[in-house]
Amino acid sequence: MTPLARLAALHGVAIDYQPSAGVTVQVPDATVVTVLGALGVDATAPEAVAAALEAAQRAERERLLPPTLVRWQDGPAGPPEDLPHGTRLRVVAESGEVLEGPDWGLLPLGVHQVEATAPDGRGAVSTLIVAPARVPRPGRRVFGLLAQLYSVLSTRSWGMGDLGDLRELAAWAGRTHGAGFVQVNPLHAAVPGAPTDPSPYRPSSRRFPDPVHLRIEDIPEYGLVGPEYRDELEAVLADAAELRERVLRKGALIDRDAVWEVKRRALELVRTVEPGPGRRAEYRDFLAERGSALEDHATYCALAERHGHHWRSWPEALRDPRSAAAAVRADDELSARVDFHCRLAWLTDRQLAAAAEAARAAGMAVGIVHDLAVGVHPEGSDAWAQQDAFAAGMSVGAPPDAFNARGQDWGLPPWRPDVLAASGYAPYRGLLRELLRHAGALRIDHVMGLFRLWWVPEGREPTEGTYVRYDSEAMLAVLALEAHRAGAVVIGEDLGTVEPGVREQLARRGVLGTSVLWFERDWSGTGRPLAPEEWRTDCVATATTHDLPSTAARLSGDHVALRHRLGLLTGDLAGERARDTAEVGEWLAYLERLGLLPEGPGDEEAEVRAVHRFLLRTPATMVGVWLPDTVGDRRPQNLPGTWDQYPNWRLPVAGPEGQPLTLEELAASPRLHRLLDVFRPQGVSRTAPPDARPV
Repeated sequence: MTPLARLAALHGVAIDYQPSAGVTVQVPDATVVTVLGALGVDATAPEAVAAALEAAQRAERERLLPPTLVRWQDGPAGPPEDLPHGTRLRVVAESGEVLEGPDWGLLPLGVHQVEATAPDGRGAVSTLIVAPARVPRPGRRVFGLLAQLYSVLSTRSWGMGDLGDLRELAAWAGRTHGAGFVQVNPLHAAVPGAPTDPSPYRPSSRRFPDPVHLRIEDIPEYGLVGPEYRDELEAVLADAAELRERVLRKGALIDRDAVWEVKRRALELVRTVEPGPGRRAEYRDFLAERGSALEDHATYCALAERHGHHWRSWPEALRDPRSAAAAVRADDELSARVDFHCRLAWLTDRQLAAAAEAARAAGMAVGIVHDLAVGVHPEGSDAWAQQDAFAAGMSVGAPPDAFNARGQDWGLPPWRPDVLAASGYAPYRGLLRELLRHAGALRIDHVMGLFRLWWVPEGREPTEGTYVRYDSEAMLAVLALEAHRAGAVVIGEDLGTVEPGVREQLARRGVLGTSVLWFERDWSGTGRPLAPEEWRTDCVATATTHDLPSTAARLSGDHVALRHRLGLLTGDLAGERARDTAEVGEWLAYLERLGLLPEGPGDEEAEVRAVHRFLLRTPATMVGVWLPDTVGDRRPQNLPGTWDQYPNWRLPVAGPEGQPLTLEELAASPRLHRLLDVFRPQGVSRTAPPDARPV
């Protein structure tokens, strides 16, 4: 092994990768050198590599403790290994209690501090994460709805679905159909300014929700806006009604920027109302609980209003969050805007809490399932406030594979694993704690990122990237601890290329995977559809996702026609149609043999029901129903590989002919009721799956 390879291995940087079985691709040395540089390691010349290697090996030899230690409740309970004989240890518990020479088997769950003093006087301090063996599980097998919230408009929405609609959807689905959860897209704060990237998976901040989701009329101060502002408010309401009608009745796309502009005007008017003493006290408590993280986010939002969201082009002093905070405090106008954005975060938090409470009151075993995007925009709030935690000049993506020979660059800066470890995973812990505040479950997009991520150096092609490894034990321990504290289920999106052992490690810790019907085949043998009893228990079973064709489009072949129109087919149209028809025909014949399609093939609505009857035959802990499938919507919400060729993330839920449907029309749809009748008690087992835990 070369010195560069040894140095890379010490820092978790891969020098090769396996895109498929039996194939190994070498990573260019230039990539390895650049990635090491992003980790603070100079490898630009042989002398630098030798010096860095010697320094890293010396640090490893002399280190008493790693920066972060993990102890699982079901694992070894002893002190850290390889300490010099006679080393004194003490633990400062999360509670503040000091434990001298502690019994490691009795340490409470939490994030503690370990202090070590060696006989030769050397000392070390490390973060200790004591985690439960597994994350919580649903108390019983459940089904639920999968929805993109912006696409679910009611007759009260202002041009896109909002948190009032989420509350109504959860209450209706739980009370009327016995649904156990509603899963939504990430509600993270978007990058400010227009035009905003409509994708919810490239946000400004993953720590705070976007106030564009607010139901304005549900804000208590809304009804108290003074008469002197009534004309302005009436104008806002007229514009909101026009936005709603354009989407629902005139065929317009959802325009997030237009929605935010109208809501912002309304919120400026709501701001003129001073909350009562109880509400003021609640707001002060919220500020104290959220602390500097919220102040940083609100400061970024205020500065972005004045200077634009590209913070790297701001005046130099403002690029540093601490200097910016001092500048804001000296500017009354900016201070007022910071308070405004803090209030928006508070109002949004309150409506998220109301949606969660509605789900619980409706009897949902899980409740609202929130979604964690894999990363953030490089010019957004989190990247500004936590600059040291992100790898400069790097972007997360995916290596070349059988589906994309060029690889992928997602434009998201990755966390530095060394900074995470040195901080005791504080940024990650804070993120999870915020997201789990009102979540019955958390879905983690590209959950494989807890183990490794594909880093692409700036200016390079995705093919010139490499994998960088994270401490998966620590990442999972933090996840298990925070999920345990919140009583929340965890779902990992583990579709696509997954390195060996990852799914098993996730399952061991109780993290559910994601299994999609069309991908579940006996890939190691005949290639036939996987029998329902052969599916894994530890998963959410679905027919489709937001990145895939709806079930109606899959069954009808409409998705092939759409990709042909957009020039996305890799082969000729006739060949693609033939392959697609054969695949669908094989599945339908299998469903018929299982007795799940008594009507026989040819009735699309019956075929959709048969698909979901099949999902119920599997042992999956959770079964998800894509909301557009309930009404025969043929359009995908997102079509990977497109940008402006297709209206990604901007479509309302619609019927088979593309006519938008309101939430009220969805709830009254006979087709929806016929599909969800499949999940009546006779279809859903009310017994708990193996090792289920109450939530």
